[in-house]
Amino acid sequence: MTALRLIEGRRSGACSGARNPRAPGDATDLIKIFQFIAQFIVLGLAVAFVAVYLRPDLLPALEPAAAPSAPHSYANAVNATAPSVVSIYTRTLVTQPLFENLSDPLYRALYQERTVTLPRRGLGSGVIVSPDGLILTTRHVISDVDNIVVALFDGRIAEARVVGSDPGTDLAVLKIEMDNLPAASLATDANLRTGDVVLAIGNAFGLSHTVTMGIVSATGRGQLNLTTFEDFIQTDAAINAGNSGGALVNPAGQVVGINSASLSQSIGAQGISFAIPAPLASQIMTQIVEYGQVQRGWIGVDLMDLSLALQLGERTVTGARVARAAAGSPAWEAGLRPGDILISADGDAVSSARELTLLISQRTPGSSIEFEVVRGRQLFTTSVDVIQQPPLGTR
Repeated sequence: MTALRLIEGRRSGACSGARNPRAPGDATDLIKIFQFIAQFIVLGLAVAFVAVYLRPDLLPALEPAAAPSAPHSYANAVNATAPSVVSIYTRTLVTQPLFENLSDPLYRALYQERTVTLPRRGLGSGVIVSPDGLILTTRHVISDVDNIVVALFDGRIAEARVVGSDPGTDLAVLKIEMDNLPAASLATDANLRTGDVVLAIGNAFGLSHTVTMGIVSATGRGQLNLTTFEDFIQTDAAINAGNSGGALVNPAGQVVGINSASLSQSIGAQGISFAIPAPLASQIMTQIVEYGQVQRGWIGVDLMDLSLALQLGERTVTGARVARAAAGSPAWEAGLRPGDILISADGDAVSSARELTLLISQRTPGSSIEFEVVRGRQLFTTSVDVIQQPPLGTR
């Protein structure tokens, strides 16, 4: 019996061991395996680091992220607009002394009253803006001339008549009688930013449809003493003699401005040219065609910028100072005097003299503007009637 119990006990132990063989040893083996793998990973990383340190050229070249690319050609923009740009040739008969700078008293007495009439020729550019032949150009190109001839992109030539002009912005509208005229696309909202690419197309030095390229250097340029109402686009696209009145074009082929002037290289200027924004040019053209002149508001003040902002209590304000108020003008009758500072117009803050001058000019004659005014330490409001601007030189 004793022997049987021992045998059964051994069998029972064997069976129990078969159900869970070597349980404590399994965890130790797994740890050793992971340690072995980790050693090779660390060794591999160390070898890779040393190899890259000694031979960095073994790394694959990393390509930079692709940046937005500019078009390789502006031919589409030029082809879309160039047919609408015309070359303008003017002729004026001028009378001048037959002999100038006569030093001999006898010859001066005989010939100083004698004159000769000679033709003086001029160059310019223009942009066809309607299929019925309306052309936008600058006023100084066609001012006081006897004949105006335009040459089209396709070689046709026509005489042009002046529909009207505006000395305040140096714009003029011409008209030609021709069929199948290509009209340019005027940007209704130029929406230009400094750095935008622009193209200038015009009759530079008689070389018709010359194209130059640049960027927008600034917008809203004023105080240049070029015109009364200045809101110029400044660009470094070359605008040479004969380019005035031509098109300033964006890469989409839209006319964003009418080229007007450039600073002379004789004073050391390079790449400083100016154009009239297309929305302003379109507005002026519409009024010239409809009324024969520009319906421009006027209150009778000359304005200048403030050198510093004003502090009114806890309020910091900007504005425009009244430099002159014409006696008897609407501004004078409303109580405005030189030295007054206009800080708001109809509730909108005034940021500069240029901005306020343009705002007044664009108001319809017969309307009124309510100004917030600072005089010394006083703050008051006054309403000023807007009238039609008198002809330049009579104000």
